[in-house]
Amino acid sequence: MKKLFLLFLTLPCLFLYSQNQNIKLASDIWPPFSNVEGEKGFALELVKEALLRGGIQMDLTITGFDPVMEGIIDGTYQGSPTLWKTEDRENYLLYSEPYLENRLILVGRKGSDVSAKSLSELKDKRIAIISGYAYGSSVYTNLDVILIPGKSDQGNLEKLLTFKADYMLVDELLISYLLTYQLNDIRKFLEIGKEAFLVQPLHFAILKDIPDAQKIIDGFNNNIIKMMSDGTYNKILELNWIQSDVDGDGVLELVLHGDSAGKNAPASYYKLMTETAMTKSNDRYYINGEIYNGWQVVPAKYKTDIIKAANMNNSPSSGLKLKF
Repeated sequence: MKKLFLLFLTLPCLFLYSQNQNIKLASDIWPPFSNVEGEKGFALELVKEALLRGGIQMDLTITGFDPVMEGIIDGTYQGSPTLWKTEDRENYLLYSEPYLENRLILVGRKGSDVSAKSLSELKDKRIAIISGYAYGSSVYTNLDVILIPGKSDQGNLEKLLTFKADYMLVDELLISYLLTYQLNDIRKFLEIGKEAFLVQPLHFAILKDIPDAQKIIDGFNNNIIKMMSDGTYNKILELNWIQSDVDGDGVLELVLHGDSAGKNAPASYYKLMTETAMTKSNDRYYINGEIYNGWQVVPAKYKTDIIKAANMNNSPSSGLKLKF
């Protein structure tokens, strides 16, 4: 009887432990994807939520990128919420499916030609970039352009508007914010490129040798899929419309946050992924758990003036709003 009593005492403790597993992760400062505590880091929030749904707490350290990778290799950290996939890293890391993308867009002053598809087409042009940002070697080794490093997108915008730079490279996530919250400023001051210079999928990755590594990755992938369809992505990214495949049928849908869709079909939205074999469709809408094939069949109750809803929170809490 005593042994049985002790067993009953032990089982709840084991259950609580399994439901509250901690995992030590590290990331560098990489706005708007990752940042120090108190500043918005969208990728960190998405990974944290996906792990919490699997009963896993993220114990996060923010440091430089080199210390992140060195710490993972020596076992100080068990992985990272924000990594690009490389052949070398796949030898010791398990990667999740991509959950976001890093996409760099060319931005110029109003009237500028932003049709270039590579930096080689911008010979001798001054390109404003952010110091320390993970642009990739193709940017830093390009000798045809003049790179002008800055501390922030706001600072680079000021250089652009005061003719101290010809263009700036901006992540498409920020462009989506500008189109959502500052459309009039965009139309007045800026030209936005339509094709990304760089596309890199973002992954959550952990060491292969940690307990239940594959189970953690599988659970993460499943939770990410659910978050794309239940409004969590929209809420964390602070965007009204995102594009993803919510029902797994290979066709992309536009997913609404809330129930205020606007009077007209959305003119802009954020694509979660660009490199995909899925059928692209801009005329399938996912609203409150239902898919509507065509704007004309979206119920009138959802076609509320989206501007009124936006005025309730006219500025995103992320702090990504730029001053023109």
